[in-house]
Amino acid sequence: MLRQLEEEKVFKDPVHNSIYVQDATIWGLINTPEFQRLRRIRQLGTSYLTFHGAEHSRFSHSLGVYEITRKIISQFERNRYNDWPQEEKLVSLCASLLHDVGHGPFSHSIEQVFDTDHEVWTCDIILGDTGVNRILKEVDPQFPSMVAAVIRKTYDKPIVISLVSSQMDADRMDYLLRDAYFTGVHYGTFDLDRILRVLRPYKGRIVVKESGMHAVEDYLMSRYQMYWQIYFHPVTRSSEILLRQIFRRAGELHREGYRFGFMLPPLEQLLSGTIAVEGYLALDEAMAQTAFGQWMHERDPLLADLCRRFLNRRLYKYVPLEQPDETLAEDLKAQWRSIGLDPNYYLEMDTPTDLPYDVYKPGAAPDASDKPPVLVLDAKERLTEISLKSDIVRSIAGLHTGKYYIYYPDDLVRPHASRLKPAARELLGL
Repeated sequence: MLRQLEEEKVFKDPVHNSIYVQDATIWGLINTPEFQRLRRIRQLGTSYLTFHGAEHSRFSHSLGVYEITRKIISQFERNRYNDWPQEEKLVSLCASLLHDVGHGPFSHSIEQVFDTDHEVWTCDIILGDTGVNRILKEVDPQFPSMVAAVIRKTYDKPIVISLVSSQMDADRMDYLLRDAYFTGVHYGTFDLDRILRVLRPYKGRIVVKESGMHAVEDYLMSRYQMYWQIYFHPVTRSSEILLRQIFRRAGELHREGYRFGFMLPPLEQLLSGTIAVEGYLALDEAMAQTAFGQWMHERDPLLADLCRRFLNRRLYKYVPLEQPDETLAEDLKAQWRSIGLDPNYYLEMDTPTDLPYDVYKPGAAPDASDKPPVLVLDAKERLTEISLKSDIVRSIAGLHTGKYYIYYPDDLVRPHASRLKPAARELLGL
């Protein structure tokens, strides 16, 4: 049952103008330590080193996702659409608000190093001995499990899952608009109000009214542009590589029994693979950067150098490649060793296609369970996947234009340029 606050709470927001909270459960969740921690986790990881305005947090994004979900449901309720199960409102709002509560410092970058998944941590936090769990249990003892099922995409009402996780969900709509605003670009802007007006609940799915197809085309094109211009930016990729290498080196040293001059218990637990929910919740970017500041003075010269580079923005230089070339990579590694550089840390051949973002994918079928495609509902109540109706969407669907790059520290390589092969000097512009 929804428990209303005596007085509505309002957050001022640069993207949505205002975010409204009327429900006591939502207000309680916002004020838990686990949700407040998201103020200390940046939404765009290391992108602030490329776009200086990208300092916004997972906290503000999560509020934005909640607000978009609230607006969608309000529109369904105002129009009294029979296909919307009204009893699912609170679980939808809670899942939208909490969908990112399991993110760690620098978000996706740390997941790649330690093979973790923020959605798994989100569910652990929702189901564990936490303030979030206690607030959810006030609704019903089984309510935390219901919210976790939405996050896991196993909930028995696919229409609820699609609000939070689909090809056109509240999560994507907020982060595109928010990331565009804080990076200072216009690629991610689209007509959110129009899209919200043309969404419909239909036979257990959320679909788009055909008259709104052009607004969705604009959204998908904005998404495509944001991925290649912002999320896949090679400078951001350089900073992510450095960040991953810091954690890789720290983990390597920890396994070798190295005695760190500075170490905090949650970081030690992370490096040893023994971290549990309590320790994970202590991790934030302030702690990680404090450690990096201390590790700049470690006895291990490699870890110290990597930390100095990251904190002082001495990023690796990058040069594009036409395609991946394993023979070239092995040859460059050998040349790196010949000049005294560790190629495992000072050379990386990289492509952005392994990032956790993607361009629009039509999907195998209208009922695809993993990120269902956008379905268009026509006047005769027929559903069609949008790329079958739109030349624009068809042209960008599944299209990958990411480049391959070689990343390396120019300041360490350049003094030894004469010892490199001519082909390597030409490739690297030395």
